[in-house]
Amino acid sequence: MRLCFILAILLPGAAFAQASSARTDSTRSTLSLGDALNLAVRNNPAHLSVINNRRTADAAVRAAAGQLLPNADASFLAQRQQGGTQIFGGTSLGASSDINQSQYSIGIGYRINRASFITPKVERANRNAVEADIAGSAQLLRAGVTQQYLAVLQAQDRASLQDTLLVEAQSQLVLAKARALVGSGTQLDVSAAEVTVGQQQVQVIQARNQIEIEKLRLFEQLGVEQPGNVVLTTQFDDMSAPPPLADLLASARIENPVVLALRSRQKVADLNIKAARSQYSPTLSVNTGLSGYTYSYANSDFLIQQATATTVSSRQSCVRNEEVRAALNLSNQLAQCQAITFSDAQAAALRSSNRQFPFNFQSSPKSITATLSLPLFDGFAREQRVQEALASSDDARFNVRARELALTADVTSAYLTLTTAAKTAAIQEQNSAKAKLELKFAQDRYRTGSVTLVDVTTARAAYERAESDRINAIFDYHKAYAALESAVGRPLK
Repeated sequence: MRLCFILAILLPGAAFAQASSARTDSTRSTLSLGDALNLAVRNNPAHLSVINNRRTADAAVRAAAGQLLPNADASFLAQRQQGGTQIFGGTSLGASSDINQSQYSIGIGYRINRASFITPKVERANRNAVEADIAGSAQLLRAGVTQQYLAVLQAQDRASLQDTLLVEAQSQLVLAKARALVGSGTQLDVSAAEVTVGQQQVQVIQARNQIEIEKLRLFEQLGVEQPGNVVLTTQFDDMSAPPPLADLLASARIENPVVLALRSRQKVADLNIKAARSQYSPTLSVNTGLSGYTYSYANSDFLIQQATATTVSSRQSCVRNEEVRAALNLSNQLAQCQAITFSDAQAAALRSSNRQFPFNFQSSPKSITATLSLPLFDGFAREQRVQEALASSDDARFNVRARELALTADVTSAYLTLTTAAKTAAIQEQNSAKAKLELKFAQDRYRTGSVTLVDVTTARAAYERAESDRINAIFDYHKAYAALESAVGRPLK
């Protein structure tokens, strides 16, 4: 009766201490597995880098389709040349005035050969391979996040076990003190119980620290900063059997993203053979366009001076000819020579015609050119490219076959591992239940003085091992299930 009275006094204090240590902040952020997967898909840097390849693949498909369309370009040139004399072919050319020139051209060309029709198929196959890579990256990311999510939950369950064991150790310490007070125990039992409590407190601290480490690794995969006091909400209670192995193998051969990507690249390699052989085919090129030019003198008075000098020279030549005819008593029109003059209207017309630079273009004659070229010999370079394409095609086929064989091994081994994990979890569940009963029996007998504290400590250690093995077995099963999904290449639930 005295022992019961002492326990009634001490146990509420221990319970209050345990409740105080278990009190947590009311402001918590929750994270389910689905939320974690969505965050990882949106933020994981490695996965986003794989997704970024889609942009270049789409651009390559557009560029390949653009080879079937005509190309066009436009240009504009403006030039100012200093006045002066140049010698060309023994003839002096040039003028004393600076010259302004401009020119525009709009060219349209079309080039087509056999490769123009093959390249779009090659790039579409490349894009399919990129999409398969993205799906494979998403599946690997899903498997990795699921595994790490399970690791956090496993660390939490281990910490909960250590908390439970700490409560048990504290209860044993209270009981040892009570037995010592009534004279049925010794101070040695109390000291041993205190050591056990201290060791268990260390285990609790280490277990809590492991939870934070696993959370950090989880949020590293998610690609976001870890919020404070986050709580994982998804529980993995379902331990149902997976589909039959034959169905999993058939599904993996059809849907596994890695195999699909390798098959797409094999198709690319086969098309590259056709592209390499297309270099033996002729190429048709058609070109046409519009162009215009301007040519003007920087000093418009230069044209006036030239025209005035030409007019004076013509009038003088006319006068000389008419004077000769008059000396020979021939009819002459000397009066008409005086009519050869350079008027202001003519000067204005010259100035107006000189105002061409930079946009008063004179159109050039239109033309169209068609060329049909046939490559004959290039030093066996085409033959080299064909052989390289053939070798790449063989390598791609070998890679597909190797991956298919590895896929069978991976799925089968993952399936066997999952089956073994399920059996192990069932056995460990029984072992843990028996160890818990043994611990309770030892504690009850210690209260009555039938066994020593050493027997209780031994039973508690056995229970800790059995419960730890049970926790590990359960999470090993779920991790094996995630590994099987990763091997198959799709979710199985």
